[in-house]
Amino acid sequence: MTTDLRDSVEIRPLQTLDAPVIAEAFAAIGWHKPAEQYVRYADEQEARSRDCWVALIGGRIAGYVTLKWDSNAPGLAGRGTPEIQDLNVLPQFRRRSIGSRLLDRAEEAARSRSSVVGIGVGLHPGYNAAQRLYVKRGYVPDGLGVTHNGRYVQEGEQVPFDDGLVLHFTKDL
Repeated sequence: MTTDLRDSVEIRPLQTLDAPVIAEAFAAIGWHKPAEQYVRYADEQEARSRDCWVALIGGRIAGYVTLKWDSNAPGLAGRGTPEIQDLNVLPQFRRRSIGSRLLDRAEEAARSRSSVVGIGVGLHPGYNAAQRLYVKRGYVPDGLGVTHNGRYVQEGEQVPFDDGLVLHFTKDL
């Protein structure tokens, strides 16, 4: 009898002790995500300004997501709208519904305080799968344009085609 991977995924709140483990797992694939980032997330979780969840398979970190309770993203800032941020699944665990399970958990939490949740996604090809996933889950562009490093890009302006170039979405919960 085989075990369905979806049944073996554990999703739990981020713990400070996870910080170096997550940083090391992402460093192994060439992504610079310092442990301090996750310590900050844990501190923000303790302060109740952010919630964070990790997905584990067999005790190994497979991915994580955070929910910022009062988004500072353009278009959402100051409105009390939560924003899903920093959804990441390690490549060896992708295409196994882990990202969807993490999103389910974040959306469930957001629904407890809001009728809308936001999410941003990069525009370069490294984000293609995320773009498709968000649309399939009912997220729609917020209609306010594209940002680069947190600032709206003006028509005709040239900006780098990098991780800072983001389209923001919202979803009614």
